[in-house]
Amino acid sequence: MAASPVEELSMRRLSRLVFAAGALIATALPTLASPEGVWELETRDTRFALQTCGDGSQVCGQLVWLSEADYNEQYKPYLNKPMADRLMPAGPNRWKGEMTLFGHKVAGTLTQRSANQMTLQGCAFLVVCKSYDMFRHSE
Repeated sequence: MAASPVEELSMRRLSRLVFAAGALIATALPTLASPEGVWELETRDTRFALQTCGDGSQVCGQLVWLSEADYNEQYKPYLNKPMADRLMPAGPNRWKGEMTLFGHKVAGTLTQRSANQMTLQGCAFLVVCKSYDMFRHSE
């Protein structure tokens, strides 16, 4: 039995409404707390201060603290120097761009996993890659 023109119109409208609602839900991924703040590497020997910059959607940061571990002596020249300048949004809670980690230029990604956890990934020469878990530092 064929649907009447009114029923077909109602079904098309309902289909569009369901599609639109699905698209809205799919794009409304959770936005986490701001990446702004001081983040400490999982090794507890290095801290970076991050802030939004540029148009407010980009992330900038600098190395702000090193532990007294012997191996950190070589990294002291990079203290209070930029490590990320205007990383661009690359999806919800994710920023990409060029970073300078301890004097090395890397293509990097920051991914905020939760309000207090972030992953920093960096690759030099597209083959030497390293990933660090970072945690929001609170004094």
